Amino acid sequence: MKRGKSKTDAPKKADPKLAVRKGSERPAKKPKNAKAEKDPNKPKRPPSAFFVFMEEFRKTYKEKHPNNKSVAVIGKAGGDKWKTLSEEDKAPHVAKAAKLKMEYTKKLATYNKNLSGGGSRDAADVDEDESDKSKSEVHDDEDGEEGSEEAEDDE
Repeated sequence: MKRGKSKTDAPKKADPKLAVRKGSERPAKKPKNAKAEKDPNKPKRPPSAFFVFMEEFRKTYKEKHPNNKSVAVIGKAGGDKWKTLSEEDKAPHVAKAAKLKMEYTKKLATYNKNLSGGGSRDAADVDEDESDKSKSEVHDDEDGEEGSEEAEDDE
């Protein structure tokens, strides 16, 4: 029995896209578990309106159901309640979340300004340090230099 030639019987050519690279052509592999280190001074992102709602909801739910210890059940009940709320009922939570977001953006701007300035200190520490320095150190430096010159003249 004779068989005709098919495409599978034909000699195959090497696909240039599948060619194996050798030497320096291969890109360097990155470690899978490598994560950027987080700065502990960086402000945390603000909660969304839903999470603002959930803070309040958890308290009321635990009062009504003191024996329930399951986080999943509380989360499920909170999600269902959030879905059923009207826009008017959600408004106070949305407003609070917006306020928290504005505070976060201010803190983040201060953080980024301090980071680019060289140090990663808290904004409150920077304000206190700068005000103290501007009042006392300027005069202390001048007095210290004059005192050292007088001491050299006396010797």
